[in-house]
Amino acid sequence: MSPTPQQRRAARHQLGTGPATPAAQRGPSGGRKKPITVEAIISTAFAIVEKEGYEALTMRRVATALETGPSSLYAHVVNKEDLDELLIGRLCAGIELPEPDPARWRQQITGVCAQLRDQYLRYPGISRAAFAAAPSNLDTLRVSEGMLAILLAGGIDPQVAAWAIDSLQLYVNAYSLEVSLANRRISRSDDTWVVSRDELLRRFAALPDTFPRTRRYAAELTAGTVQDRFDFTIGLMIDGLPGARRDA
Repeated sequence: MSPTPQQRRAARHQLGTGPATPAAQRGPSGGRKKPITVEAIISTAFAIVEKEGYEALTMRRVATALETGPSSLYAHVVNKEDLDELLIGRLCAGIELPEPDPARWRQQITGVCAQLRDQYLRYPGISRAAFAAAPSNLDTLRVSEGMLAILLAGGIDPQVAAWAIDSLQLYVNAYSLEVSLANRRISRSDDTWVVSRDELLRRFAALPDTFPRTRRYAAELTAGTVQDRFDFTIGLMIDGLPGARRDA
């Protein structure tokens, strides 16, 4: 008997690869179309997110793209949450983890966060799939393991390091989601939600006297690129860790 999707999911968490999954065949002849596999489902899901955004990703949408029904997908993945886990795991698998260096731990942890950000930004809104997800996928855990090793090499207490990883990943997820949402709004020519810095400065200058500090520091409030703000926040979080090595 073929293993159930739940059994295959459990095997992925234990070994990194589940038992061989028979490919679902479509069509009367069973050979006119490419078979449905986990890899085909993942690739199709990524293509949908890249073109239409994460909000368009549903099991039914993937099934339609594969010219089959949703029930065919459930023979390979447990549910949408399982698919989300596979997608985030695949992105995490592409992250290069350095050998922890006590003298460079700050640059190393920043580099890992930047890689994770860049992976998420390839697929608009996909970091949403990482929110509230249990860290059980082995590819995802590999990144957490690498980040933990770097922080420990920097002299961070294990408990502080554990919470720091959670905070850093949460910020990267939120940052990536915000940038993706802003970019999609900018791409819609009829959307005036995203305004230029000059427009913001004009709006702040026109505020009533009950906003004296916003008016006075409008230039500072609107300064910098999204990259500047990302680097600032990651640096702020890292430098604020108690017990960190100060010679790095």
